[in-house]
Amino acid sequence: MGETFAYKEYLAGLLAGVATVITGHPFDTVKVKLQKHNTEAHGIKYKNGLHCTARILQTEGVKGLYRGATSSFVGVAFESSLLFGIYSQTKQSLQGGGQSDVPRPEVIIPSAAYGGAIISFVLCPTELVKCRLQIQGTDSLVPKSSRYSSPLDCALQTVKNEGVTGIFRGGSTTLLRESIGNAVFFSVYEYVRYYMHLRLKPTLSDHSNLTDMGIGIVTGGLSGVAFWSAVLPLDVAKTIIQTAPDKSSTRNPFAVLNSIYSRAGLKGCYTGFGPTILRAFPANAAAIVSWELALKMLGINRD
Repeated sequence: MGETFAYKEYLAGLLAGVATVITGHPFDTVKVKLQKHNTEAHGIKYKNGLHCTARILQTEGVKGLYRGATSSFVGVAFESSLLFGIYSQTKQSLQGGGQSDVPRPEVIIPSAAYGGAIISFVLCPTELVKCRLQIQGTDSLVPKSSRYSSPLDCALQTVKNEGVTGIFRGGSTTLLRESIGNAVFFSVYEYVRYYMHLRLKPTLSDHSNLTDMGIGIVTGGLSGVAFWSAVLPLDVAKTIIQTAPDKSSTRNPFAVLNSIYSRAGLKGCYTGFGPTILRAFPANAAAIVSWELALKMLGINRD
């Protein structure tokens, strides 16, 4: 595989990341606030995602929903570029260069898990900054004096107060979430895409761009829902670990989930499920459609 080809895979992934943030960030803000507020013993509790959204719009307007989006744009665009690029490259090398029509789990799962593990090192610090900014808006328990003025201020304060390792707080939880989640994501994506093409191609003599877009929306949306259904408890634990004011608090996701489970049951471990699933479908549909469209425009054929 040539260098140019590799660069195109990463560029297409970058565009997919931009599409994800534009579509999904407001839902993500609601999810993080629910996870922070509704799993804690004190402070305001939201009835549901709609109540939380209404509170943010009422007190901060639309910009409140895009709180922390700057670090998210940088993180997700870079992470998405790496994920899609690494996944495509690893998959191709495991297939021995040959293009296989039928999805092979022994190729898809390690390629996706490896890509997920690599991007967790980029995602962990950017998500830590994003989460800390997201929780300091509406109904925040964070005192005004210790709030961050920008993503850079948050990163610098974290390093100053907790050391360089502080910015990687929740790293092992992010690695677990991304490895497992992406193995699920790409497995669902490849299989649903394969069967949709199998069913639709014979019935459509003119295989148009619109059909491809429709397949991209369904495969991306379902893959996103599968990802979050599989790993949301790890994400809840990550939010708690990264936003805990006490730097000596546990970083073990299973200890955090055990404590949430004993206080709020399984429902507590799936806090933020509503906005997460609502976000997962459109955000990942946008990502896959953008990725596939970019690949096509760059002259890479996935069929």
